[in-house]
Amino acid sequence: MCRGTSESSKIHFRILNRKDGLPVKSAYVDEGTGEPVDAEDQVKGFETDKNDFIQIEPNEIKALKLTSEHTLEIGEFVPLAEIDTRYLEKPYYLIPADEASVEAFNVIREAMKNKRVGARSCVVLYQRGREVLIQPFGKGMLSTELRDRNEMVSEASVFEGLQRQDYDPELLEIAGLLIGKKATKFDPSKFENTYENALIAMIDAKRKGKKPPTAAPRPRENVVDLADVLRKSLAKEGISGKSPAGRRRKSA
Repeated sequence: MCRGTSESSKIHFRILNRKDGLPVKSAYVDEGTGEPVDAEDQVKGFETDKNDFIQIEPNEIKALKLTSEHTLEIGEFVPLAEIDTRYLEKPYYLIPADEASVEAFNVIREAMKNKRVGARSCVVLYQRGREVLIQPFGKGMLSTELRDRNEMVSEASVFEGLQRQDYDPELLEIAGLLIGKKATKFDPSKFENTYENALIAMIDAKRKGKKPPTAAPRPRENVVDLADVLRKSLAKEGISGKSPAGRRRKSA
């Protein structure tokens, strides 16, 4: 299994001492004595009560690992259309373990592809058993870590205060026309990390002794005519629409 993501393109910072500009190191310090604790003297602990810990040794954690770290056991198959994408986390590429397993790998992949299903399994990743979703992907398969149900915040608790509001049907029609005009294929090559690009521009300017670029000013207007915005967007795209009565709303 090979990780399907990389952070090599991200900007990474070091912490420096402002006085001399040199990097500083982090260290684990004993809360009682204030002295640094060497790695061989460090042990994991679970706090059962305030300042009351149970020590957990590395070999005890290792003993809890699943029996096999290299074999995927399928728990069940689920329709891909029914998968809640909020639970999808980190992707990994899957390939056959050896030549002997290539045929079985291909047969399972094609059968899953034909049935439009994914397989749920559990694997050991970074010393922890993790639920994963396996699905066909190109010539191989994709295994994606799944978030635990307890990690998810219920949408009901967030959307509870939202009230259903009436809207102008003509605005909905114009919005539909605009969406249809803008519809395209999903293309990650068009993604742009504006924050990362701004960091690079700032670092480059400071390296050259120039003044860092300033951020674009925020729009002054806090009230917009939604109907007018939709009509102008349609006109820009070469679509003629009706002229529904404007509805004024505050922008976010």
